[in-house]
Amino acid sequence: MRHGSIARRTTAAGTGTPAFEMIADNPTGCRLMQMQITLAAATASTYGLGRPAAKGVGPTTPVAVLDMLSANANVFLTKTALAWTTTAPTSPSEFFRRVSFPNVITSQILWIFEHGLYIPPGGTLVLWNLAINGVVDVSIDVEEYI
Repeated sequence: MRHGSIARRTTAAGTGTPAFEMIADNPTGCRLMQMQITLAAATASTYGLGRPAAKGVGPTTPVAVLDMLSANANVFLTKTALAWTTTAPTSPSEFFRRVSFPNVITSQILWIFEHGLYIPPGGTLVLWNLAINGVVDVSIDVEEYI
């Protein structure tokens, strides 16, 4: 099992758009162990975490999760995306978690998934903008099975 982590600053803030996608590009899937979201702009914001109805196609410059136990940056197959060249992920029909922040920079939440939120091979999770939001810093911890 590999343990990885990454922090990304989102760029999309429009209502009804994806802010962040986590992509399980490995043959065994992965587990999201925790996600921290920190508001980086003084904008009241609402987000939801769920499985998109359709995953994004053609992520622009996907970034791999960083291995916490190795200096090798190319070990993890799980990736993250903030933009898509072809098609963005679509809205989840339901959300595992939702959060609303006041218009105070550094407002934050830490979601811990004790047993891990499983993402099957080729599947994704998306942090969805449920309002006209500020940008956020998203930090995730991931387990990937080899």
